[in-house]
Amino acid sequence: MVKTAEQLARSSKTLIFKEPFYGLFLVGLNKTFRKDIPTAGVSPNGIGAQLAINPDFFDNLSEDHRVGLLKHELLHISMGHLILRDKFSDHKLFNIAADLEINQYIGSDYLPEGGITMDTFPELTLPKRAGTKIYYDLLLQAKDDGTCPSLDSMLNDTEGDSPYDSHPTWDDFDDMTEADKKLIEKQIEHQLKEVAEQTEKKSGTIPGELAERIAQLRHIEPAKFDWKSYLRRFVGNSTISYTKKLRRKYNKRYAANPGLKIKFKNHILVGVDTSGSVNTEELKEFMNELHHMHKTGNKITVAQCDTSLNSVEEFNPKKDWDIKGRGGTSFQPVIDHYNEYGKYTSLIYLTDGEASNPYDCPNNTLWVLSSISSMNHSLPGRVIKLN
Repeated sequence: MVKTAEQLARSSKTLIFKEPFYGLFLVGLNKTFRKDIPTAGVSPNGIGAQLAINPDFFDNLSEDHRVGLLKHELLHISMGHLILRDKFSDHKLFNIAADLEINQYIGSDYLPEGGITMDTFPELTLPKRAGTKIYYDLLLQAKDDGTCPSLDSMLNDTEGDSPYDSHPTWDDFDDMTEADKKLIEKQIEHQLKEVAEQTEKKSGTIPGELAERIAQLRHIEPAKFDWKSYLRRFVGNSTISYTKKLRRKYNKRYAANPGLKIKFKNHILVGVDTSGSVNTEELKEFMNELHHMHKTGNKITVAQCDTSLNSVEEFNPKKDWDIKGRGGTSFQPVIDHYNEYGKYTSLIYLTDGEASNPYDCPNNTLWVLSSISSMNHSLPGRVIKLN
């Protein structure tokens, strides 16, 4: 078992380096070595899920295939397949459909020969990047119609298992009470949110295949705007830098400017219109977009303002925001704060646009109007509207 543990630790480090989210998820997951299963699989453990691995099988895999195996199992957990399977009558078919979904997110070099992919069923035209239910329905139709011999062969010969995945370990979930299943489901959801936060703190990104699921768990709607791409263009060249004088002897290399140029990441001031003309749904929309702005890696400071500046504080995604204001509307206090502070790289203003235009507005100002507001092209700077 010592060799297997060493191999597992090495593969975990590889996964953390290549795909931080899955690597961090694996680190916090319970693991056990079992020789009573042929390959590997996921089974219940108390109120959570654990990864079970046959050591002889694991040791004989290549490093790439070990990494692929681990990601495969983590995707099963992340996609909710363990609990979802009980809602489908044909478990063999569900196993295949689930593998069809997740193996598309694992590089071909990391899948062993015989891994279930879109090419496994040449008789069928299957959509790419679809969900397990869609694949299940299409496979069930093909099974009933007898139009896919390769599927019939797989169902008869392998019980729907992939070359490295012991789906029978899922039977342990089927035998649990609904209350226990709910506990496991909640624990997995908690783990996903925790890992997402850890990943973002380490400047990693949430995998695209899980972004919507994690956003739902956080009660955050998908972004209405591609902030990552837009902010890269909008503030990409706006990093703050300064030259710090250093005490050192003359050096020809630094003859013109004997100092050290230090760069900082973008520090964006986001004004939030909290006036009475902005309704509750618009405020929720603004807060949702703030979460997505924060995930771009820029430093975000939020200024709540109606006719006066009510609060200025760094955005904290874990904090429940106390809306301050609800009076009239003036954009000027936020503009004045931006100019007086002097260390912001750009200004974004979330508003319904219903106020007089301010003066002394920074050149790098982006006005973001709520989805139900009227377009106001007279505002000084760039103007976009959430859809």
